[in-house]
Amino acid sequence: MQIFLARNNVQAGPYDVNQLNIMLASGEVTLEDLVWHDGLDQWQRLGDLTGNQTVYRPLPTVTMNNTSTDDHIINNVTVFPEDTNNGQSSSDNKVSTDRLYGKAERPADSAKMDMTSNRQQTPARNVSLNKSNTTPISAKDKVIGNVVLAPIMSRLLATALNGLLYVLSIVPLVMALTKMDIDYTKFQDIQNIDAAYQYSMTLMENIPSATLMMSQVMVFGLFTLQLLFIMLRGQSLGKLLTGIRVVDQTTHRLPSFIKLVGMRTLLLFIIYNLLFSFTSFLGFVVIAMHYYAAYKSPENIGWHDKLAKTLVVKADNSQLVKRKK
Repeated sequence: MQIFLARNNVQAGPYDVNQLNIMLASGEVTLEDLVWHDGLDQWQRLGDLTGNQTVYRPLPTVTMNNTSTDDHIINNVTVFPEDTNNGQSSSDNKVSTDRLYGKAERPADSAKMDMTSNRQQTPARNVSLNKSNTTPISAKDKVIGNVVLAPIMSRLLATALNGLLYVLSIVPLVMALTKMDIDYTKFQDIQNIDAAYQYSMTLMENIPSATLMMSQVMVFGLFTLQLLFIMLRGQSLGKLLTGIRVVDQTTHRLPSFIKLVGMRTLLLFIIYNLLFSFTSFLGFVVIAMHYYAAYKSPENIGWHDKLAKTLVVKADNSQLVKRKK
């Protein structure tokens, strides 16, 4: 089956199904592109045919003997003059997907490495097919457009690393509290929060000022560093260490300041501090609910992601490049 692609009234192809799926997986072709092949009566949005999935499985079609209608459909897009022979379109001189996307075309001697060339070859695993995306793609990865969704285990590990960093920042305070005779029953009465607060203030007054200052500096420094990395790279320190990043669900680039810092960082920080102040068990339950929802979602979307309209993906430098207005 010969498949033709079109974007911005420019045609590329023909390709076979395997080549199309390779380009879909790498993000070289998007679900918004138009597609036509034998059996379709007109150009259609690729995402409408795939059910907005990045794999195309065309239904078997019967080849038509009369190709006049097909030729009309195929030629109903612009073909560059330099890609034709004496005004006649040739499949050997087809428009590449580089030009289809308005990018600088690669040299002719690199055609062997071009995934848009008509060849029957299976790409090596764990090798990126998209030149603008250096993130390795494996068979288990979920790909949406030009991004690879972060595995749930990577997200869990990032959360655990962030929690570990917080624990390390309050080690001086914890060590000072272990040397004191603390009445933990004061914190178990949820109905009497004021009494628990007053008791905690009394404990703080008994902690050496140098220890308290050291702990405050470490916590503030960690919070500042986390906030800086989140604003500039869409990554907490845990996400940075695990190679994942938060991006906008629509643009697949860094989210806006309100989504990234306001909704996903500060608001969540307040929510979880309130939950853990009542009981640590409640906070862990809500975290577990978030990751369970993400595990069940086709796009790994938990309630954090729904709240901020973001995705957590494998980090790639192209996600940091701002789109031209």
